[in-house]
Amino acid sequence: MINARTLAYQLLLHMEQNLSHPDRLIRVMLERNPQLDERERALFTELTYGVLRWQGRLDWHIDQLSATKPSKVLPSIRILLRLALYQVLFLDRIPHHAAVNEAVKLTRASHPAHLAGFVNGILRAAIRQGDAWNWPSAQQHPAGYLAVTAAHPLWLIDRWLPELGFTETEALCRANNTVAPMVLRVNRLKTDTAEVLSWCRTAGLNAEPSPVLSDAIRLVGPRQDLGVSEIHRQGWVQIQDEASQLVGHLVAPQPGERLLDLCSGFGGKATHLGILMGNHGNITAMDASAWKLEQLRQNAERQGIEIIQTVAANVLELDLQEWQGFDRVLLDAPCSGFGSLRRNPDIKWRRHPKDPYRFSQQQGELLHQAAHFVKQGGVLVYATCTLLQEENEAVVERFASLHPHFVLEEAADLLPRNDPPAHDGRFLKTWPHRHNMDGFFAARWRRA
Repeated sequence: MINARTLAYQLLLHMEQNLSHPDRLIRVMLERNPQLDERERALFTELTYGVLRWQGRLDWHIDQLSATKPSKVLPSIRILLRLALYQVLFLDRIPHHAAVNEAVKLTRASHPAHLAGFVNGILRAAIRQGDAWNWPSAQQHPAGYLAVTAAHPLWLIDRWLPELGFTETEALCRANNTVAPMVLRVNRLKTDTAEVLSWCRTAGLNAEPSPVLSDAIRLVGPRQDLGVSEIHRQGWVQIQDEASQLVGHLVAPQPGERLLDLCSGFGGKATHLGILMGNHGNITAMDASAWKLEQLRQNAERQGIEIIQTVAANVLELDLQEWQGFDRVLLDAPCSGFGSLRRNPDIKWRRHPKDPYRFSQQQGELLHQAAHFVKQGGVLVYATCTLLQEENEAVVERFASLHPHFVLEEAADLLPRNDPPAHDGRFLKTWPHRHNMDGFFAARWRRA
């Protein structure tokens, strides 16, 4: 009979072989296995995200214990070892012998017999080791120490240390390995924060008003699938992190205006802009993926927003004469995504050290193109969900040197006041370890 560990192994093996999002895979696999009780479903989710968060550290443990060269350990065996080691080293409620026995059983069912002995030997050695691991020295090799103990790629630690220092880099990495709160954006076209809070508490959810935004609610504690809840079906709420919502407040659209949302995706920000406009005006939501725009249309309909039209197109291929005169343009640019590691821990293992440079070049091209669509006196906002200066400040500086007729407007004058502030004065800038939000960056200009 299939159980949480088997499902987690299948999902992680699929992700090893295919570019996939864990949240969607989890949803699909749970739908296909309705016989799982709530305890098994929760364990399945815990194992999946736990292994993805701590993958680098789990691999370090494996390599410390194995006499086989790391490159010679089969990816499927490494996944089985990660799963079992996560249970042994991070979970208190699962007996060690149960984790070992299940891993050995899975190995025997899918691999040659001798590999079951290899898996059994590694896991029992880890149990004997207890807490007595020979960690890298924090004093002599601070980047190596954080890469192992906080489970982040070494090259990424090397990027953050010069900017943040050891203490804050460690705090950021630790925050990235925590479970982010679920945040609800209240749809003021249909309800208000007090009514949604009342519904949540009646439903037994631990809900509290956001300390940052009046139209946001944080849910803490055990996760529930609010996508099937009444308040979601009726369009009262949208699941959207506060940092993402702050981008909409930086755009600050007004009723009756004409907006262009580039790289719109599933439309979290587009629908927020529609609500901020009171459902009066016009929003063109553009993305190269037509299937995302179909979900955007459904999302807008659910929330009762009628002013959004969608266009499937490549921003860089648009006719510059045809697409002009917008009051406000938002470019939510493709990026490395390192600000969303709490929700997408697999990103840190998929990215390459050269990826930030590649993204920054694309971002610069998109931002240069987006500038053509802004009318005189209009607003341009550039946003990412990453924490690397190469994709944020450096892109903004290059744009400023090429477009002196765009005047930077300081984020501090436009965003809600909170402590610590979600900006550095000039730019929207949020951090998981400082604000308990996703890591976002945004800059705003006005065309002179």
